[in-house]
Amino acid sequence: MAKPIPEIDAELEARVEAQGFELVEVEWAGSDRRPILRLRVDLPDSRPGAGVTVADCARLSRELEPWLDEHPSVPERYTVEVSSPGVERPLNRRRDFQRFAGESVVLKGAEPLAGTRSRRLEGELAGVEEGADQEHYEVLVRRKGGDVLRIPRQDIEKAHLVFRWKDDE
Repeated sequence: MAKPIPEIDAELEARVEAQGFELVEVEWAGSDRRPILRLRVDLPDSRPGAGVTVADCARLSRELEPWLDEHPSVPERYTVEVSSPGVERPLNRRRDFQRFAGESVVLKGAEPLAGTRSRRLEGELAGVEEGADQEHYEVLVRRKGGDVLRIPRQDIEKAHLVFRWKDDE
């Protein structure tokens, strides 16, 4: 698996935002000699189903490639893949948890979450309880019975929206 290139990671978000997109997730794959840089991007403040298009992803890829081609830390043979976050969009940052309040979510932790016996919780995202700083806050999730669980952000390994099919009645 390719190791992240810190110089690229440090500047990537600013370059993506300068093109009018929001960086959702970065993944390094492939090998160190032939790295694959996978970016999931979205339009700022978009809602599920109304985000980036294939044309947007292609345009962003074309914009980033000259910078990556010239960067001394990037091997000559690399691949950049730009895609939408999909209908089950990952939630990684405070702004994601705030923006998607009211949506169905799944949270996963290394240990059982919020005093339950489960490392996986599903419910309605109820927002964020502000903490002392940007990194320390609690994610609020409303369960089916109506109770609201408070999960410290640092306890959440992965979080994503849940796509629900709607009947055409």
